[in-house]
Amino acid sequence: MLEFTEDELEDIRAESQRAYDLDRAHVFHSWSAQKQITPMVVSRAAGSYVYDGDGRPFLDFSSQLVNTNIGHQHPKVVQAIKDQADVLCTINPAHANDKRSESARLITERLPQNLNRVFFTNGGADAIEHAVRMARLHTGKRKVLSRYRSYHGGTEQAINITGDPRRFRNDVGDAGTVHFFGPFLYRSEFHATTQEEETQRALTHLRRTIELEGPQTIAAIVLESIPGTAGIMMPTPQYMQGVRALCDEFDIVYIADEVMAGFGRSGRWFAFEHFDVEPDLVTFAKGVNSGYIPLGGVAISDAIYDTFADVAYPGGLTYSGHPLAAASAVATITAMEEERMVENARTLGEEVAGPRLREIAQASPLVGEVRGTGMFWAIELVKDKETREPLAPYGGSSPEMNEVVSRIKGEGVLPFVNFNRIHVVPPLNITEADLRKGLDVLERALTEAV
Repeated sequence: MLEFTEDELEDIRAESQRAYDLDRAHVFHSWSAQKQITPMVVSRAAGSYVYDGDGRPFLDFSSQLVNTNIGHQHPKVVQAIKDQADVLCTINPAHANDKRSESARLITERLPQNLNRVFFTNGGADAIEHAVRMARLHTGKRKVLSRYRSYHGGTEQAINITGDPRRFRNDVGDAGTVHFFGPFLYRSEFHATTQEEETQRALTHLRRTIELEGPQTIAAIVLESIPGTAGIMMPTPQYMQGVRALCDEFDIVYIADEVMAGFGRSGRWFAFEHFDVEPDLVTFAKGVNSGYIPLGGVAISDAIYDTFADVAYPGGLTYSGHPLAAASAVATITAMEEERMVENARTLGEEVAGPRLREIAQASPLVGEVRGTGMFWAIELVKDKETREPLAPYGGSSPEMNEVVSRIKGEGVLPFVNFNRIHVVPPLNITEADLRKGLDVLERALTEAV
């Protein structure tokens, strides 16, 4: 943790007050009613901690937007950005540059052999946009299927593919998107009582959706390998393999959205590895360089690559494979490998987070279910364990939920919150001591003050 002298704290407070005043005067915030927010100023960050405008530390159990997988200010990545700035800050993406080439190699080395090429974007939403465009051009079909309780990005196509309330006011109705119910046993849409029933009924539902929409009209199915913001609902291998089989049967492109779940978050380099499936396209962002500089991309199968081998792909970005971003990706992936961060996430998930969260669920009248893997966990909060009534409504919050979050923040932990859920998603390289410290705070907030 960082320590500050009184003089440094005085400077931090002055800087932060100015930042807040300017923010409120000039900055338009995403997903917000502008006059109703009082954003926290973050003045510094290091490792698993961020510091507010008064220099107070907060254990970052959110990894911000589940993207700072290697924590804040990792020295190797910071240095790589500085070194790259001395050599080449930016370049037309039509040219080759060493860091983009090396980052593509490092990414594809961790993917199945059939996914051997990368189109770089500036983030996850435009990765989805381009993956869908590739699928449509490859198949000659237009419709895209995605599940309810999903998030795929805030741009025009991506928000229509999204299956949560953020889509509602952006839904244009003619985007060529169709939603279906995915497996989620705790809140089953199929009246299932076992995972096997949930899996089979969800696959039957998806098959009927394909048949009734017309397989000759469907270009792609987009799935978060493990839904992130929507609730970290773990599918079974049988479900994911069933989706792959349906895509093969009906000539549909399978797009794996790994923007949040990828690059170690689930305890594997990519979350689809848990299910023994191979997608046709893989979208990524966030963890590829811990969000230090905006970067995303699409990993492309050989068959889809061949569609554009002799016919130009009609798409591009000025900053595709930006040298500074690519340099940070090279440094991030290298540091993750050298410091065994993926293995750390898997071990801490299996031996610390999972067991402790299940204990909290038993002790707390507010916890309906916990689920997850690696450093990717959700705590589902309910008013009543028998009825499973959410502590906050779908698409909103509640005074009870706000009180829980306030207690957590009051003890110096920054949680990731969505509707009636608290997600435990700290950096992959968090220490066991800090992980246990944060879990202690969650336990007190969910049990002692109820």
